[in-house]
Amino acid sequence: MKGKIKIATTSLAGCFGCHMSILDIDERLIDLVDIVEFNRSPLTDIKHASQCDIGIIEGAVANSENVEVLREFRRECKTLVAIGACALNGGVPAMRNHYSLTECIKESYLDGIGLDNPMVPNDPDLPKLLDKVHPVQEVVKIDYFLPGCPPPADMIWKMLTDLLAGREPVFTPQQIYYD
Repeated sequence: MKGKIKIATTSLAGCFGCHMSILDIDERLIDLVDIVEFNRSPLTDIKHASQCDIGIIEGAVANSENVEVLREFRRECKTLVAIGACALNGGVPAMRNHYSLTECIKESYLDGIGLDNPMVPNDPDLPKLLDKVHPVQEVVKIDYFLPGCPPPADMIWKMLTDLLAGREPVFTPQQIYYD
């Protein structure tokens, strides 16, 4: 794998739809693995990003683990790309920002419909929830942003191929669309 460009990806608070769009690159992924090595990613069992050329982040920052992962990616990745509405502006996870954390926990674990044994989880292995959900650029510096919910596979492919070729990703208005 020496000489290949290292890419790491992660999903923070979100639906994993951006990673599904990465998979929607389809057969072009075969071309990609000829020139890149996937470091931390759902495609590997690697737990931490290390010395990567490109890091791709999807999802918002909602808990202490998200903060740690995001800071690790910033520290370990030369170029950091935020993809999707959750990463860029908090997306659906940030809808909880209209309520206090106490109200959200109460509704989710104590007062929700159909709860047979209401109880707030109290496991030390669970990450601590933040008071508010944040877009990733409020925590670390992001080099590139790719909007969409999720961004189409062709936009992700163009962004990746431009970065891999050492070019600044530039999109025409026709390439920036949302289904």
